[in-house]
Amino acid sequence: MIKPKLSRELGVALLLFYGLGNILGAGIYVLIGKVASIAGYMSVASFLLSSIIAGFTAFSYIELASRYPVSAGEAVYVQEGFGKKYLSISIGIFIAISGLVSVAALSHGFVGYLQEFININTYVALILVLAILVLISLAGIKQSIIAASVLTIIEIFGLLLIIFLGFDNIVNPTVEYTKFIPDIAASDISLIFLGSFLAFYAFIGFEDMVNVAEEVKSPTTTYPKAIILALIISTTLYFLIAVVAIQSLSLEQLSNSNAPFSDIYRQITGNDPILITVIGLFAVINGALIQLIMASRVVYGLAAKGWLPSALSEISKKNNIPVKATIVVGIIALIFTLFLDLITLASITSLMILIIFTLVNLSLILIKRKTPNIDGIYIVPVWVPWCGVILNTLLISVKLF
Repeated sequence: MIKPKLSRELGVALLLFYGLGNILGAGIYVLIGKVASIAGYMSVASFLLSSIIAGFTAFSYIELASRYPVSAGEAVYVQEGFGKKYLSISIGIFIAISGLVSVAALSHGFVGYLQEFININTYVALILVLAILVLISLAGIKQSIIAASVLTIIEIFGLLLIIFLGFDNIVNPTVEYTKFIPDIAASDISLIFLGSFLAFYAFIGFEDMVNVAEEVKSPTTTYPKAIILALIISTTLYFLIAVVAIQSLSLEQLSNSNAPFSDIYRQITGNDPILITVIGLFAVINGALIQLIMASRVVYGLAAKGWLPSALSEISKKNNIPVKATIVVGIIALIFTLFLDLITLASITSLMILIIFTLVNLSLILIKRKTPNIDGIYIVPVWVPWCGVILNTLLISVKLF
């Protein structure tokens, strides 16, 4: 009997929307106010620094995804680089857990926007959100990604709407732009890095794109286009949104907001933020859905290699979905959701991802020593992963010490 396999149905467009849906929904709708509470007027610089740090690792991922287009990508990269099975298993589990912690953080963000509409018990809302996410994930990869793509279009519209409404505040600022420019004082540099640590969460997502590699058409050519476009689009939108947010609300208002886009909309227009709140709901739930799909594929990939119980590698004959892996990760995400708050969850996710990025960049350095070039794949200079290692380590150090 032939064992069912994952099917390759994702081209550049769907993969780009998959990544953008995760990146855009994962942070900016939820954390813009929290970053402002840490970095103040240096928030714009924090987002730009996060983009630069993420960018070096993104290029490393492009080469690695071209070399090894498989699920549980990071675990495979570390295995190929270090040749240590225990390290590969650990990193695979680590990336799955980071995805589930992120699902939990986004679920809290969803409830924050939902409570703008209805007075619902937080725990009841969180349980319902996770149940719906699992059901959508079980529908099939193409159906799930199409649903995520539609939600991505909606959330991009929401970002563009806020930029459009706040454009006058960009042109005629209430806060002098000189306040956004850091000086060489240690306090400004410290604020930028501390804000960048949390803002980094908003760029998490491109790495999840490699974990659906077995469902991507022509991965060696599809990944470079999709990842680079996702990074450029997200950075541009984040920069403009950060400016609008700080020019529209006071730092105190931003810091205390559980639904920052709703408050920005209310401040700019004077109207009830019904439209942007609905969009915020879609955006945040989209990021959570994509993270859940990613985590289930990582668990499947680890089980398929014999690194987790084989039952988790079983594929449904009906729709080619790893059903058991999806249900298990949904339950774990629910546990995180019920016991940890938003800032704690986002900070844990950023720390875990930065550690993973450091190991992935080191893996590429070691891989390139063994096989420097392979015809037909995207190759980056060796200084790219070295920059990734240095910058990721620096950001970890700033938070821990």
